[in-house]
Amino acid sequence: MNIGAHIRSFTHALQFLTRLPTPTIAVFDPAELSRSALWFPVVGAIVGAIVAAALWIGALASPWIGALLALAAWVWVTGGLHLDGLGDVADALAGAHRSPERFLQILRDPHIGAFGVMAIVLQLMAKLVLLAQIAGPAALVPVVLTAAWARLGPLVWSLAVPPLAAGSGERFARELGPRAVAVEAAVLVLLSAWLAPVLLGALIVIPAIAAYWRYRLGGITGDCLGAGVEVTEAMLLLLLAARMS
Repeated sequence: MNIGAHIRSFTHALQFLTRLPTPTIAVFDPAELSRSALWFPVVGAIVGAIVAAALWIGALASPWIGALLALAAWVWVTGGLHLDGLGDVADALAGAHRSPERFLQILRDPHIGAFGVMAIVLQLMAKLVLLAQIAGPAALVPVVLTAAWARLGPLVWSLAVPPLAAGSGERFARELGPRAVAVEAAVLVLLSAWLAPVLLGALIVIPAIAAYWRYRLGGITGDCLGAGVEVTEAMLLLLLAARMS
């Protein structure tokens, strides 16, 4: 791709994953979503930088204020995109009884149920507590890397697990190249080994999520990808909190 195409793909990734202002993309090309997915870890690092900045500023007053500001920034910058997926998946898993057809049927219901609400509340509580635990200058770079690792996950899952139905989850895999994903993973491995070795735990968390979807449903959807991002972030924050406590 030429420079203009790379800029367009990056803009599409930024527009899809965040609420940050971007140039308007007038015509949607489904293939563009797959091409833009390679920018997801970069966009994740941008999200992480915003969260880390809020955590640092708030922590000047207290760790809990830092955690609250960071969590608010996290929800705002992502528009709750992955939290929505987490809630939908929680409802679907609770009512599917291991039936992929029933799982998809519940996912299509626009209403949120009790299990979805509980999952979102517990996730927000977990992030708040864990962010308060790590609040401080030493957490800034690890938080950036955490968000980047979490958004590498959808690339890996899209390659490792077949789509359960047509949709965003299926579109991600269309033009993803394993070699490019491997290069991005290698970069994150090197950065984590140098700056936050505990985050190498992502090498266990991300494949484990792929294995879960293969075993549980035999496939994956866009909501599954979003839920996986949230689970990855929570698990990596937990590792950071355990290491820094």
